[in-house]
Amino acid sequence: MLINLNDLKPAEKQYYLQHVIAPRPICFASTIDKAGHVNLSPFSFFNLFSSNPPIVVFSPARRVRDNTTKHTLQNVLEVPEVVINIVTYDMVQQMSLASCEFPKDVNEFIKAGFTEIPATVIKPPMVKESKVQLECKVIEVKPLGTEGGAGNLVICEVLVIHIDDSLLDDNKKMDQRKINHVARLGGDWYCVVNESNLFQVEKPNTQLGIGIDTLPASIRNSKILSGNNLGQLANVHDMPVIDPSYDDAHLKQIIQYYSINPEDMEKELHLYAKKLLDSGKVKEAWQVLLAAV
Repeated sequence: MLINLNDLKPAEKQYYLQHVIAPRPICFASTIDKAGHVNLSPFSFFNLFSSNPPIVVFSPARRVRDNTTKHTLQNVLEVPEVVINIVTYDMVQQMSLASCEFPKDVNEFIKAGFTEIPATVIKPPMVKESKVQLECKVIEVKPLGTEGGAGNLVICEVLVIHIDDSLLDDNKKMDQRKINHVARLGGDWYCVVNESNLFQVEKPNTQLGIGIDTLPASIRNSKILSGNNLGQLANVHDMPVIDPSYDDAHLKQIIQYYSINPEDMEKELHLYAKKLLDSGKVKEAWQVLLAAV
């Protein structure tokens, strides 16, 4: 299906974009107006854009149905400060309740059952139940349009971060497995980040990977190894060579049993290498594949 967004109504554009650009982190924003009215509302158009200076951006869009603006946007234009409370799984239902369009003078902290606690350097209160709170000053609000669905980029500098000790490891570093972030998808869908769906990908730093184009043709054109598998193999810094001391009983069995038929042996070696790669054993997979090159 090919979709030309110029042919769609605003609600249809929103529908497709929010389903395909996901998951999106949630900015649970607490703000305050000049009269002291507190507002608490979630926004999934949100992310980190700079660490020095520490800049995050979220976007309270104009409502598609009637082109009205949200209280959060009105508040940051009056008092350019916001607490961004990070949403975790144990508060997602209350967070959703806070997204209701209550009247201006209604405090969503009360409606959604959250606890206000004072921030340290800005006026809006923090959500006690959130395990991470970012105290921010708003440095710019940039409108992206005037029609319904148009975003308003609220560009914020993070001044203070509060982190619950339960999220730290023994070295006082963040343990990603403990946070249980919630992220927004399309429609009524959300997802949760927990240890069952976390995985690590070795990140290239100053040393360059050799690249998929450098892989031997028999590996690069394999009908068994996936694109992810090739990416793992090509992320090494130097082309591996056969290690005479490498000892693998299953590798020996494959070579012994299939040595009279090179095509079958290559197939079995690739199947075994894929199993190793899917388990994160890149060095071992290389030794297996080199036996067929």
